[in-house]
Amino acid sequence: MGAYLNPGSESYRMAVNSAIFEDKTPMIQYLNTLINTQQRFVSVSRPRRFGKTMAADMICAYYGQGADSRELFAQRKLAEIPDTGLKWDTFLGSFDAIRVVMTRFVKKNKTVTEALEKMQRLVIRDIKKAYPNQEYFNESDLIQAIEDVYSENGKQIIIVIDEWDAVFRERPNDKEGQTEYLDFLRDLMKDNSHIALAYMTGILPIKKYGKHSALNMFTEYSMMFPRQLARFTGFTEEEVIRECNRYGRDYHAIREWYDGYNVSDIVPPDPDHEELKKTGESPKATRYALYSPLSVVEAITTGVIKDYWNQTETYEALAEYIRRDYDGLKDAVALLMDGGRLKIDTSTYQNDMTTFHSRDDVLSLLIHLGYLGYDDEQSEVFIPNREILDEFKTSTKSEEWVSTFKAFDTSMELLNATWNRQADKVAYLIEKAHDRADNKTYHDETALSYAIRRAYIAAEKYYTILPETDAGKGFADLFLIPGPAYPDKPALVIELKYNQTAEGAISQIKRREYPARLEHYAGNILLVGINYDKNASVESADFKHHTCAIETA
Repeated sequence: MGAYLNPGSESYRMAVNSAIFEDKTPMIQYLNTLINTQQRFVSVSRPRRFGKTMAADMICAYYGQGADSRELFAQRKLAEIPDTGLKWDTFLGSFDAIRVVMTRFVKKNKTVTEALEKMQRLVIRDIKKAYPNQEYFNESDLIQAIEDVYSENGKQIIIVIDEWDAVFRERPNDKEGQTEYLDFLRDLMKDNSHIALAYMTGILPIKKYGKHSALNMFTEYSMMFPRQLARFTGFTEEEVIRECNRYGRDYHAIREWYDGYNVSDIVPPDPDHEELKKTGESPKATRYALYSPLSVVEAITTGVIKDYWNQTETYEALAEYIRRDYDGLKDAVALLMDGGRLKIDTSTYQNDMTTFHSRDDVLSLLIHLGYLGYDDEQSEVFIPNREILDEFKTSTKSEEWVSTFKAFDTSMELLNATWNRQADKVAYLIEKAHDRADNKTYHDETALSYAIRRAYIAAEKYYTILPETDAGKGFADLFLIPGPAYPDKPALVIELKYNQTAEGAISQIKRREYPARLEHYAGNILLVGINYDKNASVESADFKHHTCAIETA
């Protein structure tokens, strides 16, 4: 055994011998189905503290030759799974396992070239010790050394790369180095029949980077979309309850502090699945409530329930991202801290820590870092638990956040005034929101619409907001549809006017029958007309740019 080639089972045995150990070996059963298939390239991204390293240790202990792990795995859940074509020990000790932890090589003061050269030299040293009689074409080229050895003896390899994304975290602005690294990984693994399984772990999914989105042979298993590995991503509710009962701890308190990462396995079609054979339909996905393993272990073993997040992250890490006020990001943070949820579009996020073009890009990163939970059914983000809420509170204590929280309080007051049909107060509060804006003047109705949405940021806690919605005889400016958790809230139809009248806005809503689109909310619909008078006289005693009218449908 070597440090990098067939590292053995000692590290995994230490995990098994720990006071709290949850058996995740059924994950091996799934990986066994990927061996020597097109799906054998696995990229797993999770936040720190979510058991990535232990899973990598387990994989090396199972697949690596010379690990002497039969007894170790025979006592685990893997050996209890009924035989479905592959026995639990089919691939036990069957491969040479190469294990690399990239954070040992990638440093801020070292180039990527230097990191890759050092890593290759050390892995090749282990290979030469294991195969001393092999003739090597180039003793400094890992890709060539693997080909030399395994072309001759026919033995396949398992490659495990832990912290694969270290280059993107430690050298976030080194675009040239990142490209070099991605090229190396692609050349090492793509179209390489010597590799039976490649397993990479990191915090970030694979970088989208032009043609270097490039490791396209990998299947992503992320916090947004963990697929079949969902139940192995953290501690499940069943596992936490069991450990709480074993140690006599208060499960409900631990759930409040550390639960909240709700994920779905989203099972793809399986032609051999019993449910499919019986019903003709693929099995439904299972949802799991996941807990941060490190926090649960600390709370159960010490009996102290508190914020353990700062053992692996500092609050500055979160503060750095949420102070970037892309498209109302700070307003969104205030809403999330108030218990709200936000719909986001994750498709534009580039899977790195520097390329942000919108609020949603930053929020997408925070999902992968573990600061936000993600509901894949609703495409919504939320703060998952009290531990993470504490991190947000600590990260928003600076003076720069005072105006944001005041604005959110004003927005909540505005929403209550709307519900209570206090039209004059609504106009007054919108005026306040306008005065506080960087741009003191609206140029047109589109600018007014954007500003009104910002003023109603608190509404996103209770509503799905649909701008410019087709309502049959025209387009309503804003529809606010109550969320499933708030069926008692009235649906809102908001029409905006520029240099006209609020009453005229209400008339348009009625004339074009916008409420007909909301027939399911009949009897609980409010019509809100808002006008902005650009030329309002500052000499007037009741000077204000905004007027409002509110009626029931």
